[in-house]
Amino acid sequence: MDFSLSSEQQMIQDSVSKFIRSDYDFDTRRKILASTAGYSQKNWQLFAELGWLMLPFSEDNDGLSGSMTDLALVMEEFGKGIVVEPFIATAVMAGGLIALAGNQQQKDEYLPKIMAGELQMAFAYAEPQSRYHLNNVKCSATEKNGEKGEFVLNGHKSVVLNGNHAETLVVAARTSGDTSDNNGISLFLVDAKHASVKREGYANVDGHQAADIWFDNTPTLGLLGEQDNALPAINTIIDKATLAICAEAVGAMQIAHERTLEYAKTRKQFGRTIGSFQALQHRMVNMFIEHQQAKSILLMAVLKMDSNDGLDAKALSAAKSRIGKAANLVGRESIQIHGGIGMTDELDVGHIFKRLTTIQYLFGSTDVHTKRFASL
Repeated sequence: MDFSLSSEQQMIQDSVSKFIRSDYDFDTRRKILASTAGYSQKNWQLFAELGWLMLPFSEDNDGLSGSMTDLALVMEEFGKGIVVEPFIATAVMAGGLIALAGNQQQKDEYLPKIMAGELQMAFAYAEPQSRYHLNNVKCSATEKNGEKGEFVLNGHKSVVLNGNHAETLVVAARTSGDTSDNNGISLFLVDAKHASVKREGYANVDGHQAADIWFDNTPTLGLLGEQDNALPAINTIIDKATLAICAEAVGAMQIAHERTLEYAKTRKQFGRTIGSFQALQHRMVNMFIEHQQAKSILLMAVLKMDSNDGLDAKALSAAKSRIGKAANLVGRESIQIHGGIGMTDELDVGHIFKRLTTIQYLFGSTDVHTKRFASL
């Protein structure tokens, strides 16, 4: 089987790789994290100019019709720079839901703004009690004063990625049924700046921005997709976002291993470099093996999803489970071999470790996906 990239894919990979090397070094990233916004609007505009924000959308929506392979190529390079701009939150998740479930008017209104870098969005689906159960939704949507099709939202959403900067939200709310029913969940577009929306923003441990959001009789901008039947669309988009962070983890693991190898060649102890000690050599070889296995299973998942219209839950969970375990070992060993300096803010391996640790639990932990794989 030929695993080589097409000329277009090579061009995408090269453009992202060049950006990471030239414009997104570690010191630049630290300055971005220290800024008020926690991400760079200049970089976001550059993403739009280079066409990366068009990648997840079909040609019918004036996008580039990027495949899962294309998405993985971009995210793997983003992982090498530990990019904090809200690409997944806006383009993959919120934008993806509009492309998947929205009517033509909604697509025409929102997608061009996302692709032009003019609109920040977020998908509010998780709640404090829901853990990884996407069907566990308490936040309610009720028809306003009995008006057909006019809804108001009440409830609390937690850890909404990019929720503090989003101008428009896609919100999963219950329109019928009990808290854990698969049916009865609907998607709504909401003005994030409405007076009835309360947001508490913060940076996660990995530096990515998020928010807890409360709705108090908040009017919606419209129903997105079919009422009471949003769970299949939610599952599809969360799976797509999961593949994206798997690719990101593979890129981050590569840099963690490279940095550890470089450090072991220069750090001296007992009159010789620590890289000359066989025990540490074995540990760094294990890091390399884990990264290569993660890269292989990512490729398997990408190819299976591409051959099945972006859907293959079993392959995806296999990848998330295996990559989660690899991320744990690679991240942990990079810190252990560096020693105390590895946890300081001045060295990138500590930041990589934080991101790899977050990825292990984002969109379903390693254990959750192992159980899901076994059940499919």
